[in-house]
Amino acid sequence: MKYYFTAINKDGSKYSGDIEAVNKSAFFNEFKKTGATLISVKEKKGLGGGKAGFSLFSKIKTIDKIIFARNTANMLQAGLPLSRALGVAERQATKPKLKDIFRKLNISISSGKTFYESLAEYPKIFPTVFISMVKSGEESGNLAQSLRDVSIQMEKTYLLQKKIKGAMMYPAIIFMVMIIVAFLMMIYVVPRLTKTFKDLKTELPTSTKVIIFVSDFLAQNALLSFAGLIGLIFGIYYLLKTSFGKNIMNSLVIRIPVVSQIVIESNSARTARTLSSLLSAGVDIVAAVKITGEVLQNNNYKRVLKKLEAVVEKGEPMSSVFEKEFKIYPPFVTEMVSVGEETGKLSEMLLGVATFYENEVDQKTKDLSTIIEPVLMVFIGGAVGFFAVSMISPMYSVMNNI
Repeated sequence: MKYYFTAINKDGSKYSGDIEAVNKSAFFNEFKKTGATLISVKEKKGLGGGKAGFSLFSKIKTIDKIIFARNTANMLQAGLPLSRALGVAERQATKPKLKDIFRKLNISISSGKTFYESLAEYPKIFPTVFISMVKSGEESGNLAQSLRDVSIQMEKTYLLQKKIKGAMMYPAIIFMVMIIVAFLMMIYVVPRLTKTFKDLKTELPTSTKVIIFVSDFLAQNALLSFAGLIGLIFGIYYLLKTSFGKNIMNSLVIRIPVVSQIVIESNSARTARTLSSLLSAGVDIVAAVKITGEVLQNNNYKRVLKKLEAVVEKGEPMSSVFEKEFKIYPPFVTEMVSVGEETGKLSEMLLGVATFYENEVDQKTKDLSTIIEPVLMVFIGGAVGFFAVSMISPMYSVMNNI
């Protein structure tokens, strides 16, 4: 069961929280560890406790974590203690899940745990890079700056992904609409024209026969065809969730013209910014490379970071790995890393790489929208033209024979 309580913290601030315990005696034993003064406690039976009891409708988004890191950094910079900053974050949060996490983080800190240890209890919510930078900030006594850095790093990555998804959304919607329209035409429009052709008893071109064959199959098996289409979509979706499907997609996206350049540059930017943020926060270079590899989603880049981790552990230069992987890391990355290693300013050089490629991706996603429109128009025009010629040409043949 869960016990909701109100207490006064060591710094004199009042706060509320909850603790799960088998009975009231166990609750008091657990509460004593916090070192706070208990004001009131209320027992509540039933479900709803713990980390698994969150509402399905209160998912924590990346933007929520960015705002949390930024606001906490500002409050710490203003002189507020961490427990009070978390109390403010809890009161400001609108999502039940966020409120619960901030409350539990506060309780964990009050019981003597460090901030990064408290965050580490929620690995599915706070990424490794977030926890590592907080740990480094606590150890160096500059937690506010570390939180500000991680908020900037996460925001840049978030905006980069959003731009790429936004650029791909338009063609995806057009493609889906085309499939639906084609499906409806095959079921409702073509059968009527087919009846006309049968009445006219004219010889049909091959393209018309193909369209009529597809139309007849879909019309006679409309439910089965629709179920098959939905099954195909879900099948592809679940395939892409498997390691096999991810490997295929990861290899495919770096070979598609125009798209490949965006994928390469966005992954280069993400690698550089994450590494730069971790190194500037004081994280050990081996740990920084390992965490960066976990952040990247493309398996080709994960493989390179694994290789990079092994090289760094031996004390060899990072640039040697990037130089060999020129197909997915452009030469500019190699040169900047090499200069950074020679001058001892690796973090600054990586930040420069990240900024450069983020700007490049920003421009390319805008250009992509411009390129896609005429390509889609040609594709749609070709499909409509093929359909029109296939269905109208038999009518012209009949008119000529009259």
